Amino acid sequence: MQKPEKIILGIDPGTVIMGYGVIRIKNNQVELLELGALKPGTQKDIYKRLQMIYETVCGLIIKYKPDEFAIEAPFFGKNVQSMLKLGRAQGVAIAAAMGTGIPVTEYSPKKVKQSITGNGNANKEQVWKMLQTTFLLDKKPRYYDATDALAVSLCHHYQQHKIAGTGLPARKSKTKKGSWAAFVAKHPHKVI
Repeated sequence: MQKPEKIILGIDPGTVIMGYGVIRIKNNQVELLELGALKPGTQKDIYKRLQMIYETVCGLIIKYKPDEFAIEAPFFGKNVQSMLKLGRAQGVAIAAAMGTGIPVTEYSPKKVKQSITGNGNANKEQVWKMLQTTFLLDKKPRYYDATDALAVSLCHHYQQHKIAGTGLPARKSKTKKGSWAAFVAKHPHKVI
């Protein structure tokens, strides 16, 4: 039996800017608890940056007591040094969650975008627009890293509650006749 309430902490790792988003799911309704960004890049010393990341993630865990932790996987680029730094940031954030026994799930950037917008190649503005609609947000955060982290936490929720056999997220919303969501709900066997 599923808990009536669940809190998910989502992280977009980075040693320059790390985004975080905390959501609560209660009675299948999604609520934003906190959205923000940490700027460890203000520190010259890489180890102090990692310490800032660890302490921030630990602080969010203490404050919200999340049931689950979701993090975006590093995007594989050409710059090896950037990848190493990003991997360290991700590892420190994961260690903070694992140290408290919270289950950790990792999602590729493409999977996150697909879950939120329906398009794995969506840009950051498109992801923001979908989040803005979902959470009825007025003001765009200063950094897209924050919205990316919120997208990671929402992606995790959607992945836990898929429409059986379709691979699409189960969303509690009224669907317009003729919409894609209405088609999928009516014909799940036709969607691969």
